[in-house]
Order: sequence, then structure tokens, then C-alpha cells
Amino acid sequence: MYQEERMLKIVDYLQLHKRISVDDICEFFNVSRDTARRDLVKLEEHQKIIRTRGGALLPTLHHDPIGNYNERLLTVSEEKQVIGQLAASMVRDKDRIILDSSTTVQACAERLNVQECSVITNSINQADVLSGKDGVSIHLLGGSLQKEHRYVYGSSVIATLSHYFVDKAFIGIGGISAHGLSLIHEEDGMLKHQMMKQADQVIILADHSKFGINFPYRFADLSEVNIVITDRLPEPAMLEILQHYDVEVVVPS
Repeated sequence: MYQEERMLKIVDYLQLHKRISVDDICEFFNVSRDTARRDLVKLEEHQKIIRTRGGALLPTLHHDPIGNYNERLLTVSEEKQVIGQLAASMVRDKDRIILDSSTTVQACAERLNVQECSVITNSINQADVLSGKDGVSIHLLGGSLQKEHRYVYGSSVIATLSHYFVDKAFIGIGGISAHGLSLIHEEDGMLKHQMMKQADQVIILADHSKFGINFPYRFADLSEVNIVITDRLPEPAMLEILQHYDVEVVVPS
């Protein structure tokens, strides 16, 4: 096995187990301790790991705060557009759905094409987009307004949501990892989690950059997710984790 192949497998292992020892590498790949150390030195040079006494662990990732909603709309990528189209194709006539306030979910709202559909949302933008679509009824939840990110939140919103049951909930995230779903703002996470609890099917919209990422607030476990729609398959270690939780991964054909 070439060094590059071992290095990829070492990182895959770390995604699952968080740390690895030199002895582990020797056993897994049938190499000498000197070879194992050289692999770790190379990975450290590429800033993929942090070397420790006798092994390595994954570095802690720090992320810049996300921009406000309008700033994020300006950077909606082609990947998000593809994800939005796939998500919209999963909505059937007469479905009752929840759309959260993420820009990726807005890409779904923009492409929604059904004769009849009922939508519950906490997003001012989603309601505005859907108001031009015949046959789509909109229930805009009421609560405190988060001005920068253009969604309503609060205990009254969560209480109102608890009275609704829907076929599908489409949820955007900050990060998805073995630890679950995460984002920056606690109040947004609490609301998303309630949305998930009200749906028969929970569908996560996440481009490939979200995999393996942990933001400060974890709001849901992978066991609560049915489908992840993304633009490309995640790394093998992450895919194995999703399969363990029976999460279906949908990518463009």
C-alpha cells in the first residue's frame, strides 16, 4: 500500500475514533514503527492531524461566524441549487411539509412545483418565495424576529409547532458528524429539533462541506434523520456512520 493510501485510511479512522496510536498503524497496515511515524509526520505537515506522544488525533476545527441571511444568499452555490432541486422533487401533491429558514432550503422552496401543498415555515423569505406559487398554502409561524437571519423563534413558536404533524421536514444545518447535527445559534437549533419531531420523514439538506464539521450547538442525533440530500458522497468513514444509523444519502445521478 502506498503512503498516500495509508494516510487517507488513517484520517478515515480518526474521523470515527478521534485518536490513533503508532502501534495501531503498525498493526492495521503491517508496517514498521518508523514507517508509521513518517506517515504521521507527513499528515501533520498537511495539517490533517495533531501528533501526540505515541500517536495522533484530529485537530479542533474553528469556524468563522456565518454571515447574515442576505449575505449567505449572495453566495448560494451551484451545489445548493442542485440540492434544492433534489429536495423539491421529493415533495408530492397534497404533502404537508415544514421548511426551515436556511438558504439551502430556500433553494428547495424556489423550485417547488406541485398542484397542492401545505407549508409551515418560520422563515420570512420562504413565505415570500412561496406566496407566488398557486396551490401552495402557507402557515408562517409567529414569534420573536431574528432580524439578521430572517426567521422567527421562541417558546411560542415551539409550542405552536407541537400541534402540527407533517409528512416531511426539510432542515438545513451548520455541520453533520458522528456527534449529530449542529449549528451556531441555540434558539435556531431548538426550533429545528421541534420541526424534526413533528415530521414523519426528516430530510437534511447539506452540501459536502458540512460533513465532519461540529458547530457549538448540537441540536439533534443522526438517529432522528431519515434522508440526507447532498451534492456528493461523503468520505467513506462518514458514509459508514450514516449507514449505521440507517440514513439514506441522496446525491445527483
